[in-house]
Amino acid sequence: MTRKRRRLYLLLACAVGVGSASALALSAFQSSLTFFVTPTQIAQKDPPPGQVLRLGGLVQQGSVRHVMDGTEPEALFRVTDGKSSVMVDYVGVLPDLFREGQGIVAIGSIRPNGTFRASEVLAKHDSDYMPKEVVAALKKSGHWNPAAGQPPPAATWWDKSKFKPVDAMRQAAGTGRTGG
Repeated sequence: MTRKRRRLYLLLACAVGVGSASALALSAFQSSLTFFVTPTQIAQKDPPPGQVLRLGGLVQQGSVRHVMDGTEPEALFRVTDGKSSVMVDYVGVLPDLFREGQGIVAIGSIRPNGTFRASEVLAKHDSDYMPKEVVAALKKSGHWNPAAGQPPPAATWWDKSKFKPVDAMRQAAGTGRTGG
């Protein structure tokens, strides 16, 4: 084998190696390239139960229910993008900025019954923290409402007389997704 041919093979091997490494890196970071998925995307793609996702959208008006499950507060609410909605179940204290009509991102996974079990809920404070494309899409769909109102007074957040038994709330909440 001539010196020229060895050099050519070495260059080809390096190019294949760099290309393979780039492809692996891009596929590994693919999930972090998308900040969140919408309820419509979840309805269309039907992700497998247990896959960790970031669900983004607006908290549907009239959908928030608070229950007490032992010592931890539990919240059940629907997240919508105007076309579809997903039932979210979150155990813990919701962020101060959380309210109906507000944009949120919930990190968690789909359960076998179709509900989204969130391990973390991030409330968005205004359009300054939302991507311009999302704001434009919400305005275009008619779901943009920056004046959704103030959250309820802190004194009423965990009024135990307003809580229903957990089983009754879960039964009333249904089984997950609508629309699609």
